[in-house]
Amino acid sequence: MLLTRHLDANATLVSLIQPLTNRDGFAPTALPGVQVLRASCDVARGPQIYEPSLVIIAQGSKLAYLGPRTLEYGAGHYLIQALPVPFECETFSAPDGPMLGVSIAIDRVLLGELVLAMGLVPGRGIPAQTPESMTSAVLDDGMRGCVERLLRCLHDPLECQIMGPARLRELLFVALRGPQADVLRALVEQQGQFARIAASLSHLHAHYTEPLNVETLASCANMSASTFHEHFKRSTLLSPVQYLKRLRLLKAQTLLLAEGLGVAQVAHRVGYQSTSQFSREYKRYFERNPGDERAA
Repeated sequence: MLLTRHLDANATLVSLIQPLTNRDGFAPTALPGVQVLRASCDVARGPQIYEPSLVIIAQGSKLAYLGPRTLEYGAGHYLIQALPVPFECETFSAPDGPMLGVSIAIDRVLLGELVLAMGLVPGRGIPAQTPESMTSAVLDDGMRGCVERLLRCLHDPLECQIMGPARLRELLFVALRGPQADVLRALVEQQGQFARIAASLSHLHAHYTEPLNVETLASCANMSASTFHEHFKRSTLLSPVQYLKRLRLLKAQTLLLAEGLGVAQVAHRVGYQSTSQFSREYKRYFERNPGDERAA
């Protein structure tokens, strides 16, 4: 009986997402920060990066690989991406249709307001160890209901304009009462290491085309360079240099696929001085030449 109820609930989410997208990939909606996603066939494991977000799958499933960890999130789970950490992702469509889901960006300002309004004392209850930057959680009835109300409002322009922000607020509120609340609270704990690394990553994403300056990033995190390096690697599983390289390559892939620029143009746009170095590192990371990517 319980399984039947969940299958019906998933079917409702599918029916709400389907009319919002007619192509594979991420598609924007009328509400900023909310995207729907679709994959009409299985997608092989490959490098990916998500902005901080909640990703709810209504049909099909995904596997995320981050270091030694493997996370599955499908119709019964959702993903919390707290930090924009490069990982590898594998996508599976459903037997009776495409993989369908919705991605909701994590607004740290709104998150901070909710933590204060809910009386969640800074630091209390947050584990001393560094939280996981990516976790999955069960899509319980409370979260499922929030997602359904959010999707319904996307079908009505006036409701979306008036009630959309409230629906996003409700969803984050429910997430803050869920099993992965600690990592969300850690994002806005100003004295915590996790929030400081998040601030440095925001700076890095805004300036990734520039030469890496670890001292500037450490300053953003209000840490010494050595302490910053330690906590950065603990949170992202990469050194700042490794992270910048992967970020540039992932940005380059987007440019090659979406804008049809030449390889040399793309290399320059993402901060490489040498096109040959860019091509070597691109092939090493994606296992294909950037020229092949552009042609495909």
